[in-house]
Amino acid sequence: MNKTFLILAAAAAVVIVAILGFFVLCRDACHSVPATTGELSVVAAENFWGSLVSQLGGSHVRVFTIVSDPNADPHEYESNTADARAVATANYVIENGAGYDSWADKLLGASPDPNRKVMNVAALLGKQEGDNPHFWYSPAYVNQVVARMEQDLIALDPANASYYEAQYKTLQASLAQYQNRIVSVKQQFGGAKIAATEDIVAYLADAAGLDLVSPPAFIQAVAEGNDPPAASIVEFENQLKGGGIRALVYNEQTVTPLTESVKKIAADQGIPAIGVTETIQPPDVPFEDWMNAELLALQDALNVKILGQ
Repeated sequence: MNKTFLILAAAAAVVIVAILGFFVLCRDACHSVPATTGELSVVAAENFWGSLVSQLGGSHVRVFTIVSDPNADPHEYESNTADARAVATANYVIENGAGYDSWADKLLGASPDPNRKVMNVAALLGKQEGDNPHFWYSPAYVNQVVARMEQDLIALDPANASYYEAQYKTLQASLAQYQNRIVSVKQQFGGAKIAATEDIVAYLADAAGLDLVSPPAFIQAVAEGNDPPAASIVEFENQLKGGGIRALVYNEQTVTPLTESVKKIAADQGIPAIGVTETIQPPDVPFEDWMNAELLALQDALNVKILGQ
């Protein structure tokens, strides 16, 4: 072993120690305060939560949203190095939970940080894996999540508490527009029967007083990417052909021969079909505008006079 090799080895050891020291310091301090730009670094697993926290945080947050691609299925999303890097350096991470985005748990587990705040929406709502995970379609759940977001931002950045409080009031007023439309649908069409290819709309139907009659085994299986039981398919088709259903709601991000077949049966019966999406589409519109547009389409469909009904 020559002298030059020993000198290089010693220098390398010094560099490694310095790097490790940096990461230890960063682990303890980097995530507990706003980034050097004066902004909190926030990661949202999906763009519906990302939109809401962006509106709350305003100029004091920098939000990185992982899933916003209309062609990406959040259930089956595969994270990448950019996602891992964003989570590792985040002050605040928001995940949906209930098995909807289990990949987010893996990202968090790969970069543990006791100073990073994490909101698991399912845990906040008392939900667990196996429950319907489409919580953002419930106006009551959205209000609960937004209230917790405000609390978390203030806890991370107390110096700007009054700013977040003002942003919260503004967001509440904006959300009220689409939530008032839900009340209008309930007043006008409460009790009306609707069908759906997935359970994505179940919370919204409940809030609007609509009777979602589709077989639970069918809509849950499709939502999870599985084949529904044969008996549930027959039952669903008979429901569409039997009259009384005012509208069919389908997920635009799930296109299979089965869902296309169901849509064709509805069309043959003169039943209006309304497309909804799991993530905000187009991705650059605010959460409440997206929801309001879907509700308008649902109202228009429910207003259609179906022959024989």
